[in-house]
Amino acid sequence: MSDRDILSMIDHTLLSPTATPDQIKTLCTEAAKHRFASVCIPPCYVETALEALDELGSAVPVCTVVGFPLGYGTTESKLFETRQAIDCGAAEIDMVINIGKLLHGDNDYVFNEIRLLKLEVGDKTLKVIIESCLLDEARKLAACELVTRAGADFIKTSTGFSTGGATVEDIKLMRTNVGSDVKVKAAGGIRTAEFARELVAAGADRLGMSAAVKAFGL
Repeated sequence: MSDRDILSMIDHTLLSPTATPDQIKTLCTEAAKHRFASVCIPPCYVETALEALDELGSAVPVCTVVGFPLGYGTTESKLFETRQAIDCGAAEIDMVINIGKLLHGDNDYVFNEIRLLKLEVGDKTLKVIIESCLLDEARKLAACELVTRAGADFIKTSTGFSTGGATVEDIKLMRTNVGSDVKVKAAGGIRTAEFARELVAAGADRLGMSAAVKAFGL
């Protein structure tokens, strides 16, 4: 696979708490220029990003996050965030599961939350962040099954705000254990083109990167 192909798989990401409107606009300009898969930005900037991309004549979709970065908000609060983001024009939602519920073995809670958010987004894209660095193998496998059964579009490794990010091993595990209709997104700590290529070779369909321009020398 060429680097051009990999660029088209990147969610060009800026989720820093210090992100400014001008930085979001720059992110959109870069995404339009390099034809990234999406821009992934904080919920408060969905409309800013849409306006910037429209001015650029770009069809790059806007992705935003829900329950981010800790995942322990209520299902109702995540549904509200999702509804608001979709109403503002977001095409993709990256949600964080309730990690504590999964660790406790309350799989029904996690399943129902994912299922309800997928019903809310409808034909838009739902990516489910499982924060794999906090899970043992058994719970990673459980997450794969829950994401698949709940009908989500993607399983995603990480927020990038926890103790670790994407690994080749986790991508291989997810690729092997999610359903055929579920794609895999690697995110967190992807700072070089070489690592991005390794993750794609391992089975990643999408990459969340905040350093793509530097990593690929664009």
